[in-house]
Amino acid sequence: MKNNELETKSELQEKSLFDKAVGRRSFLQYAGAGAAGIALVAAGCSKDRGYDNPTMNGATLDFKTDIGVLNYAYALEQLEAAFYIKVASAPPAAFTAAQKAYFQDVQFHEIAHREFFKKALSTAAIGSLEVDFSSIDFTSASGVLAAAQSFEDLGVSAYNGAGVRITTTDYLVLAGKIVSVEARHAAWVRDQISNGSFADLNSLTALGANNSAGLDGALTPDKVLAIAGKYVKTKINVINL
Repeated sequence: MKNNELETKSELQEKSLFDKAVGRRSFLQYAGAGAAGIALVAAGCSKDRGYDNPTMNGATLDFKTDIGVLNYAYALEQLEAAFYIKVASAPPAAFTAAQKAYFQDVQFHEIAHREFFKKALSTAAIGSLEVDFSSIDFTSASGVLAAAQSFEDLGVSAYNGAGVRITTTDYLVLAGKIVSVEARHAAWVRDQISNGSFADLNSLTALGANNSAGLDGALTPDKVLAIAGKYVKTKINVINL
């Protein structure tokens, strides 16, 4: 039986989205990963995609090595990708044209991020996380924007807080390039909610931001996962933190 005969409708839809992401804005191109990043992706390629390999009995993030940090980022990117895909597929009726375009475009960023970590981790990757968005009203423009702000602000603080744990220079550089993209997302969403608030660090003190020092938020993985846990059904275990 041919491989495409084995794919479900949802898998084909996700594959189509990823193909668009690669064609529209290649992650390695806009991240500028260079030869080292390309080698990393090539070495990590596998037939299995993260969303085709569900994690049935929970996931363990072992921070003893860089692999744990990469899996941590992969888990967060799974969550963000799932959220943006859902919004882009059926945006709130009250969304403006610009807001619809934003969610359409950013879903490709998040899919690219997710797939990058999946390929980089190869067989060391955790499986797909089961998400729980029941607390989000996807028919409400304000509700969706508020959720997007929460995801983006948390994502920035997660990357910033985990950076100190990365020992491989190439990984650290790539993480920096991804977090800067996430920060752009966060700024845009914040401005949609309250015009001119895109650089308001005072509202991010709970995430570790320091306005007087001009520093964005940074949280340790345990604190990030405690907040993100509201949206994840899969049990995530953390060791060697």
